[in-house]
Amino acid sequence: MKNKELQEKRMKDYFIQAAKGMLKGEGLKSLSVRSIADQAGYSFATMYNYFKDVNELVFHCVNDFQEECKVFTTDQAKKSPRGISKVKTLVLAYVNYFVEYPGIFELFYLERVANFGNKQTIINVISTSLDSICEDEWNYCISKKLVKAESVDLIKAQLRFTVLGMLLLYMNRRVPSSYAEFISQAEVQVDALLAPLRD
Repeated sequence: MKNKELQEKRMKDYFIQAAKGMLKGEGLKSLSVRSIADQAGYSFATMYNYFKDVNELVFHCVNDFQEECKVFTTDQAKKSPRGISKVKTLVLAYVNYFVEYPGIFELFYLERVANFGNKQTIINVISTSLDSICEDEWNYCISKKLVKAESVDLIKAQLRFTVLGMLLLYMNRRVPSSYAEFISQAEVQVDALLAPLRD
């Protein structure tokens, strides 16, 4: 990589990291060109040298958050035995990631995608987020004949909708009212969805 490319990558990263920090802490409503530039330590005019607008910057943040989520969940599940129990651990770690970072949950699941550039790409990243977290483990389960390939897509969809529904209720309505009860209910729901695969 040439010096100019390295400099450009470094400058972009300053703005991306600033935006990500703000999104994690305060959510999308905290983002403006000026607030990101201030956080990054540069003028707002400098940001326009590297990004067309805030929407383009948010697109980069979504991709980075998806990678962070993958690292977070993989780390949480590293001691779990391979197979269906590891899928469960990954799903529950995914839930914990969004509880820990409500600003990212808001960005992924509450913000209208019409507000971003690269709409279809963002929709794809977000809508396949949980599936991509568990993809390697699903493939392992299929290869070891622990599950039938034709049943995996249905279970993935059920997990996706159940997890998202539970997160929406907990994050926005505090239903259930305690974190311990929420996690307990999440475990029950995930177990119920995965139970047929264990037979």
